[in-house]
Amino acid sequence: MLNFLPHPVTGTLSLLLYIANTLFWFVPIMLLALLKLTPITRWQSWMTYLLDACAVAWISVNNFTTRLFTRIHWQVSGLEKLSRKDWYLVLANHQSWADILVLQNVFNRKIPFIKFFLKKELIYVPFLGLCWWALDFPFMKRYSKAFLQRNPHLHGKDIETTRNACRKFAFKPAAIMNFVEGTRYTPQKHQQQQSPYTNLLKPKAGGAAFVLGAMGEQLHKILDITICYPKGTPSFWDYISGKVRDITVQINIIPITPELLGDYNDSQYRERFQQWINQLWQRKDQQLQELKPGVKR
Repeated sequence: MLNFLPHPVTGTLSLLLYIANTLFWFVPIMLLALLKLTPITRWQSWMTYLLDACAVAWISVNNFTTRLFTRIHWQVSGLEKLSRKDWYLVLANHQSWADILVLQNVFNRKIPFIKFFLKKELIYVPFLGLCWWALDFPFMKRYSKAFLQRNPHLHGKDIETTRNACRKFAFKPAAIMNFVEGTRYTPQKHQQQQSPYTNLLKPKAGGAAFVLGAMGEQLHKILDITICYPKGTPSFWDYISGKVRDITVQINIIPITPELLGDYNDSQYRERFQQWINQLWQRKDQQLQELKPGVKR
């Protein structure tokens, strides 16, 4: 509606509305989070539903801001069989900070409010960090192999942390998000990794396997999400300032079979699951290649 404005004006107004919307919802979210500290299970369950309702409203206003200031042509396939009553593990490729806004735009009110695994340090982000904590976003501290060799008593701590985080999603439908590559794609990272994929970084199986190990029998489906920006990967600013005109999102629903469940500490399961992720990423790479402009379909 207001996409005729110059990009700097559009971006500034969008950012101000995003900030105002976040500050507005910060107050009720924090009040509900404090009330949720009351150690009564049913009461905490009610507070969780109210908190997620606030989060859905928060995202809905952000999505309205996107529609107000941008003119994006969305091509989304695979939404038809989704439900807010199911538990999902969401796996997606990662290219830009805009990916998060894209996922929230596509899936808001289609599936349960998406919870991301976040680095522990992000809890210190002003306002947002406390909101993520209040909304039960799992904060993770991952250890490198070298660090574990020096501190063997911490071996398996990340799995324990994942299990503890996933217990919060036991009584209410949830969508657990994992960017399998672990970081945003850039040509530099692609070259450093010597990735075998044309459009993707190497996938890391551990995060998804940990969630399946902790919640496998409770999760209903895996959502395999492919995000494509046909005109090139945008920055967050590009997205909110109206420079992005085309976004393609393809959704593939994968049933969770017994073969996908297991203990990631078991070497045979770990190898089998990594092979499964590699095959998934090979198909996704082909999808992205076909979605590029000029490629015949």
